[in-house]
Amino acid sequence: TYPINTLMELTLQQSSNTPSTTAAAAATTTLRGLIYCTDATSNSIVLKRSLVHTTLSSEITIINADSVVDSKKIEVNVNEMEEENSNTRELLEGVCSVEEYKQIGNGGILPNVSRKALEERERRAIRLAEESFSHVNQKATPEGQKIFDKLLKACNEVIWNGESILVLNHIRVDPPYTAEDCSLVTTSGGRGGGTGSGLDGHSLDRVKKIVSAASV
Repeated sequence: TYPINTLMELTLQQSSNTPSTTAAAAATTTLRGLIYCTDATSNSIVLKRSLVHTTLSSEITIINADSVVDSKKIEVNVNEMEEENSNTRELLEGVCSVEEYKQIGNGGILPNVSRKALEERERRAIRLAEESFSHVNQKATPEGQKIFDKLLKACNEVIWNGESILVLNHIRVDPPYTAEDCSLVTTSGGRGGGTGSGLDGHSLDRVKKIVSAASV
């Protein structure tokens, strides 16, 4: 097994294009690093190794688990890290920094991942993407789309109704999307006369101001 956040030394069987020779078949290589994650589907191990003298902080290597012929956990005594004669830094060289190892000891580096939380984030991202697509009207003019986006930001409840914009389900903005094209929607779905009264009238005035400002 390859526990996540574990420092390990993996001995790998090297593949060869000339398998006829015994020496080539027996060739191995050794990699040391932090087990970053594993994937059962692809039977892979992801190994993270620190890099020095470079602008890159680390190197990621993906390994086929079937190629591992031996594995060994790297044990390091944190209490000996500051001792002058300690070989701790030598053990960690090319694997991870002392600071990273201390984080591992404190449960750092990689947090526990909740599959349920990831699936919820995926569903939310898909839902938001679908909502964003529904806000785009291919038949509307660029000016109409601009007005729609402004109204959506200000009022939230804004949808397309053909090439017209429906705000708060009772105010309609028709092409060419000017303040004069804003009107209250009657119960039958048509344009209402007058400027309305009460809350409806106030909402209509607010929509007209937003449309006028966006048209400048």
